[in-house]
Amino acid sequence: MRAAALTEYGEPLAIRELPDPEPDPDGAVVRVDACGVCRSDWHAWKGHGEWADDRVPLGQTLGHEPAGEVVAVGPEVDRFAPGDPVVVPFSLGDGRCGYCRRGHGNVCANGRALGFEPDAPGAFAERVAVPAADYNLVERPAWLSARDAAALGCRYMTAYHALSERAGLSGGDRLAVHGCGGVGLSAVQLGDALGARVVAVDVDDDALDHARSIGADDAVNPGSIDGSVPERIRELTDGGVDVSVDALGIAETCRNSVRSVRPRGTHVQVGLTTDAERGSVSLPTDWMTRWEVSFVGSRGMPPTNYDDLFALVEATGVDPGALVSRELSLSEVSSRLAAMDDYDVRGVEVVTAFD
Repeated sequence: MRAAALTEYGEPLAIRELPDPEPDPDGAVVRVDACGVCRSDWHAWKGHGEWADDRVPLGQTLGHEPAGEVVAVGPEVDRFAPGDPVVVPFSLGDGRCGYCRRGHGNVCANGRALGFEPDAPGAFAERVAVPAADYNLVERPAWLSARDAAALGCRYMTAYHALSERAGLSGGDRLAVHGCGGVGLSAVQLGDALGARVVAVDVDDDALDHARSIGADDAVNPGSIDGSVPERIRELTDGGVDVSVDALGIAETCRNSVRSVRPRGTHVQVGLTTDAERGSVSLPTDWMTRWEVSFVGSRGMPPTNYDDLFALVEATGVDPGALVSRELSLSEVSSRLAAMDDYDVRGVEVVTAFD
């Protein structure tokens, strides 16, 4: 099979011919029909994460947003069979630990991160192996194409978990989304579907226009306003938002997001930091204490919650495919990762050709 491997940080991925994977006794092998290209792939490609002992090793096959069809299963797998259409979450639990049993497999103590660890080769490949398939694999509804499921992959499910599970966003709430890339636009669209009033924040007017077209009620470009972003958001929302999401991960957007919330509001950190922050951002902790502002982290989504997300998408008509801005071949991934250096990627880009 063809696969794209990380050989040097910041250099083009190597397209290699590798043996087809075999399923573990409790695992499955999935033919990858589509795989999204995400900013987390960019972090891995750049070699970020050494400050947290989380640097992706050279030689790793990247890619963590696959959708496709099961082609082989191990003898211990009961729920899936060859031919089943599936989505593969990037946070793979062991299915047995206390976190998995309580529905929190995205923080499994023995979990693997698809595409980021040597024992979890990624899905910039024609096939991908999935451990603990009965727990980790998610049946893909007939109405959801592999392309759109890949767009839903990391971005939508991360945004949904952040808004619904971590922040408890509900109808009538005010929501700010800082950074309108893939996960940010997903948060805008899902926030609107959940009944919130949404303020989108980005330095790119085209990204803000896209955000308006999929549900943002207001848009803020930091370069086009007088005063600060938090001040502008408080003006637009009569005192601040109930929930604010940093979907980018730089110090400025994190602090702006925290300062945008009203008393007893919640900031959700989704974006990962870069070399500039190296995993740490200073926060206005006295102010947060005074106004009982909550700061929560959010990582992916456990596979047990996909049915709730699918139900929301189907019931509200949310269209993950509307965020797909480009379909790619495997050989184009490197250039699109490089484009993320200058934030020159809009929407969601998806690999759909592996030859």
